[in-house]
Amino acid sequence: MELVTAIYKVTQQFPRDEIYSLTSQIRRAAISIPSNIAEGHGRGTTREFAMFLRNANGSLKELETQLILARNLGFIPKEHASNTELIVQDVGRMLHGLIKYQTSRSPVSSLPRETSNG
Repeated sequence: MELVTAIYKVTQQFPRDEIYSLTSQIRRAAISIPSNIAEGHGRGTTREFAMFLRNANGSLKELETQLILARNLGFIPKEHASNTELIVQDVGRMLHGLIKYQTSRSPVSSLPRETSNG
């Protein structure tokens, strides 16, 4: 949620002609991160939660790419870019840890294992 708040503050400074393009895209990617986490948690199974965490991580990578583009275009001042990048990195570490934990709890396959009769 801290990341989404920071993104909204940063994108308020973007040029008006970007409101329906890069601004909107960045905000949607940011909102998708906690939304996927919440939806996955609400599903009730470890496997589904891990899947939604991976979706959130994909949105985070999308957001990182868009922020680099916005910085390269001069839409984000350096002081805001550094702060936002730190939050993105923190969220990435947390997501990575959650994904690792959830996938270690989830069986790799629901198929029965073959046994050798020898």
